[in-house]
Amino acid sequence: MKIGELAQRSGVGIDTVRYYEREGLLPRAQRLASGYRVYDNHDVRRLRFVRRAKALGFTLPEIRELLALSNHRDDDMASMKAAAVEKLDDVKAKLAELNRIREGLETLVASCPGHGALEQCPILNALAEDDQ
Repeated sequence: MKIGELAQRSGVGIDTVRYYEREGLLPRAQRLASGYRVYDNHDVRRLRFVRRAKALGFTLPEIRELLALSNHRDDDMASMKAAAVEKLDDVKAKLAELNRIREGLETLVASCPGHGALEQCPILNALAEDDQ
């Protein structure tokens, strides 16, 4: 199949296919005499894997590692689980940080009447406050 069909069947754009190929997430495609790239169903499965891993927040280097692990299907699954646990811990840490930010913003927004002189704005004053 050509690149357009691969992109459509795997749910990514044509430029994404080319990018993943350059980044080594997808093996270099064979080319026809005309120069067109030729792909197969294995490439569709691989791109779907990459797309799903990205949707779960894995970075390209992490996906590269997951793909390497997936090539050793006879190995124990502990390393795959460890990678997923590490990503889950990372997501939990990011959520905690986002909750801290949300709480801070909620406090600032609640303290601001939303009218009056800007120099009296508690949000502006909190942001401009000197750390001592």
